[in-house]
Amino acid sequence: MKVSDFDYYLPDERIAQTPVEPRDHSRLMIVNPLGEIVHKHFYDLTEFVGSNDILVVNETRVIPARLHGSRMDTHSKMEFLLLRPLTDTQWEVLVKPGRRAKIGACFNFGERLQAKIISETDVGGRVVEFLFKGRFDDVLEELGETPLPPYITEKLSDKERYQTVYSKEQGSVAAPTAGLHFTEQLIKDIKAKGVQIVPLVLHVGLGTFRPVKVETIEQHKMHSEYYHLSEESASQINACRARGGRIIAVGTTVVRTLETLGDEQKITAGSGWTDIFIYPGYQYKVVDALITNFHLPKSSLLMLVSAFAGYEFMFKAYKEALDNQYRFFSFGDAMLLYRN
Repeated sequence: MKVSDFDYYLPDERIAQTPVEPRDHSRLMIVNPLGEIVHKHFYDLTEFVGSNDILVVNETRVIPARLHGSRMDTHSKMEFLLLRPLTDTQWEVLVKPGRRAKIGACFNFGERLQAKIISETDVGGRVVEFLFKGRFDDVLEELGETPLPPYITEKLSDKERYQTVYSKEQGSVAAPTAGLHFTEQLIKDIKAKGVQIVPLVLHVGLGTFRPVKVETIEQHKMHSEYYHLSEESASQINACRARGGRIIAVGTTVVRTLETLGDEQKITAGSGWTDIFIYPGYQYKVVDALITNFHLPKSSLLMLVSAFAGYEFMFKAYKEALDNQYRFFSFGDAMLLYRN
């Protein structure tokens, strides 16, 4: 398939700039390829889960990955976006403007943090060596900013609003946005129906949200993201399958982790890096239902959900969302999809 097959027109005013309050008052489209499309709100999710089911959530937490500083020799302003740690002191980063980030260049972000470019990556990034005082996490909390996606232009008044209420483990540079709709009360209500909430971790990288820029899907190379699934979570998932329950993934990051670690019979605990690329033609092995937001044109995420619910039906659902004034992308509305 061509990447252009996954393009669609979205007016700018349909891109959600601020989150809905309360979180669970966003809209929820129920999408079943065997039936009609139903319009609900996210707090209605309890109607569509049962005691045999489990919800698998991503407990990753967004780090304050955007740093503003200056080049030491020229004092020109620079912006670093941390992508992933390579060692205790080295990170892969994006630098703006990139032409000033030559190997050997040094940068200052305040009294507690400096950096030196030590190499370039194949995709235009840089590897930097940080020099800092104290714990790096503490330095980031003091100097860093939450890296909102570029299509969100309004300032976020509460930085916790770009975190899920169940986030625990620092490591992502973007939020697993399907989880942003959950409130503590909604989770309690879901558990009261006998549904288990099962955690895993996948640290989200920026590549997840970027448009695919090759001509045909098969040419695209996915970036790698770190995941971890515990023995306890794997056991809960396997028990759910054994009793005939549904595995409901909260977000595409959960899908990518489960489909990396599982087959038709069993899910296996583990940690590592996944670059799994899911697009139409892929045969799902683990996930039965998916909660997700509305995704960017030409993105790998749109390809993933099209593989899940069916290409033609997925675009029918997107047209329905456009016709019914749904809000799109990270702070937008959500869908509950059943497997095609």
